[in-house]
Amino acid sequence: MRTTFLVSLLLAIVVLSMPSATAAQIGVSITIAPPVLPVYEQPICPAPNNIWTPGYWAYGPEGYFWVPGTWIEAPQVGFLWTPGYWGWGGGVYLWHGGYWGPHIGFYGGVNYGFGYGGVGYAGGEWRNGGFFYNRSVNNVNVTVIHNVYNKTVVVNNSSHVSFNGGTGGIQARPNAAEEAAARDHHIEATAVQTQHEHMASTNHELLASVNHGKPAIAATAKPGEFSGKGVVAARAAGPAPHAAATTRTDRPPAASTTHPATTEHPAATTHTDRPPAASTTHPAATTHTDRPPAASASHPAATEHPATKTHNAPAPKTQTEHAPAAHTQSAPKSQPQHQSAPKAESKPPAHEEKPH
Repeated sequence: MRTTFLVSLLLAIVVLSMPSATAAQIGVSITIAPPVLPVYEQPICPAPNNIWTPGYWAYGPEGYFWVPGTWIEAPQVGFLWTPGYWGWGGGVYLWHGGYWGPHIGFYGGVNYGFGYGGVGYAGGEWRNGGFFYNRSVNNVNVTVIHNVYNKTVVVNNSSHVSFNGGTGGIQARPNAAEEAAARDHHIEATAVQTQHEHMASTNHELLASVNHGKPAIAATAKPGEFSGKGVVAARAAGPAPHAAATTRTDRPPAASTTHPATTEHPAATTHTDRPPAASTTHPAATTHTDRPPAASASHPAATEHPATKTHNAPAPKTQTEHAPAAHTQSAPKSQPQHQSAPKAESKPPAHEEKPH
């Protein structure tokens, strides 16, 4: 009773902190990670417009138990199945239930196989009111079902981990299309699916503590049929979580590359280098205080005005006549004129002449 109360309390806290799009999908929450997904073959599709719903680990009073994958008739034309998934949040593992909708939503990045590689669904599509199956990932008898096609599917996610987030979990986040799909009109798991899960919960052989991750009933051709030729056993338990964790660490670097984007803000710190540049302009202002030297520097600039003599070049005769006289006579006079211009220096000689 105490454990149930603590779990309920944690669930309430997490529900308040989770987005509304996912909060409605939360079922139970526990502190023990679910086992990895077992490896098994897909039974043959029994009838048209049946869509594959992959197996998953559910949780009951005796711990985790396996719900076999099975073919389910779509509740509505044009609807696809988004599988449920376990997600880590608030210190507990939360179950986000699957749903039917016109688009595939986020299912934690879990690789359930058979077209559910972690993102989207490559197992088939609706065309003109009928479901067409991709034979490259589905087991379909073409003599019974004619709506088929072949399209190669490359899955980059080799992980068998069954949960998202936390230590050892898949570090996937919903993309824009998956977030949009979460806002679509949804239909929850049908009564047939609910009954299928309930029957699995009562089967002792499906407990993880009994089958050790390798259930004898890994998948069925029809929901609720746990015996007969349509039952497929698991070939092996999934690989160790630590081995799969090496493939899952690929996505966190993508998230970490967003932080280097924040390191671009240090470029803003380079803008702080401008004050020194501004301070260098102030020393230029101090040079303006030395205007007498600047004035003397301006005379060389005035020597640049002889470029204006090029304007006098059209009248060389007038300038050439005065030029010799100007250069011979005014050149000596110009030097005393420049010396007399700063009269501060010419006056001392005037004072010196009076004593004489």
